Amino acid sequence: MESKTEVAAERAYVTTKNGIISGALPGGSLLSEVAVSADLGLSRTPVHEAFLRLAAEQLLDLQPRRGAVVRPVTPSEAADVLAMRHAIEAASAAQLFGQGGPDDAVRAEIDENLARQRDFVAVEDVDGFVDVDDEFHLLVVRASGNPIAEHFYEQLRARQQRLRNLLLRIDPANLQSSLVDHEELAACLCDGDTDRYSALLQAHFNRYQGAL
Repeated sequence: MESKTEVAAERAYVTTKNGIISGALPGGSLLSEVAVSADLGLSRTPVHEAFLRLAAEQLLDLQPRRGAVVRPVTPSEAADVLAMRHAIEAASAAQLFGQGGPDDAVRAEIDENLARQRDFVAVEDVDGFVDVDDEFHLLVVRASGNPIAEHFYEQLRARQQRLRNLLLRIDPANLQSSLVDHEELAACLCDGDTDRYSALLQAHFNRYQGAL
């Protein structure tokens, strides 16, 4: 059973990490253990432990006597994350094509996901769209049946979500553009158009790189 301190540290960690990923705590923000402790009604010890975890994940820079600073997403980090995403997703799609493409169950999941994307775009709900965007790409990775690909995709997930939030909040038009990309990717996936799928996937990721 977790101790009260461990539970409190996890709460501080999750809350702060979610703030960073969502953009509520943008790059360059100065965070104080005292202030976060007061906001969450916790002692400083669990908040300090949470900050150490986030520093290890390269989301915070700890500064003696000042607190912690949220690390901005640099162009080089974005390029690295997107390169890894492309490698994982392109390989997953290739395996899926090699298996004959998505089965009826996966196609139904894709259709349902796209329907929810359209709903979120219609009301310009960035938070909702970010979640179904992630789910859409994960569907392809999972459908490949490659647990190693899924594992590495999960390791990138926090950074991916942070990039999505950055892109989609810069300009609401990016919601519609991302939806169109996803609809075209889904059509290629279901039609077995390997070459066009790969080209579209690269163009989709280039949109992120160009916005940062």
